[in-house]
Amino acid sequence: MKIALINENSQAAKNEMIYNTLKSVVEPMGHEVVNYGMYSSEDQAQLTYVQVGILTGILLNSGAADFVITGCGTGEGAMLACNSFPNVLCGHIESPLDAYLFSQVNDGNAIALPFAENFGWGGELNLQYIFEKLFCTPGGGGYPKERVVPEQRNKKILDEVKKVTHVDMVTILKNIDQELLKGAVSGEKFKEYFFRDCKCDKMAEAVKGIINE
Repeated sequence: MKIALINENSQAAKNEMIYNTLKSVVEPMGHEVVNYGMYSSEDQAQLTYVQVGILTGILLNSGAADFVITGCGTGEGAMLACNSFPNVLCGHIESPLDAYLFSQVNDGNAIALPFAENFGWGGELNLQYIFEKLFCTPGGGGYPKERVVPEQRNKKILDEVKKVTHVDMVTILKNIDQELLKGAVSGEKFKEYFFRDCKCDKMAEAVKGIINE
């Protein structure tokens, strides 16, 4: 699994710590982490939580990432922004139990973490435990055992509902505020990572048009 990490501007100073914690947990499991930044609070490309949502939508809909780890001060704004886009199911995660249940019951493809609220002494340990429980077993397994069938059925129903309530990502990229969009894809290593990993030609062409490639 290719796991993308995205930080918005208010919590960019924690990027290195989050990245190292995530790598230490998931790389031994066979997953790859791709760090889309922000890398520091001084980055030229400043991402708001709304732009985090846009970038998440681009990465997941293009196949450039299989899962996105993101957040903001409370995690709420990033979660809401991510869920504004098609084929993105983002959970707000505060604890290892949240992480495990979101993975098993909801089988989403993104999480938003609170990187400021209640993030004090031991915060990096909580992140470590969250990542361990999030990826300890394939998603969608269900919990508890007697609820597996209805939970899996409801996930499929939600996926079908989202197909109706969202337009496709390429159409969104054409209609969304273009300056906001350009800011979302202006990160230092975005082009290198995105075009290397993108699996959708339509999305690749749309992004090339945005960045004038």
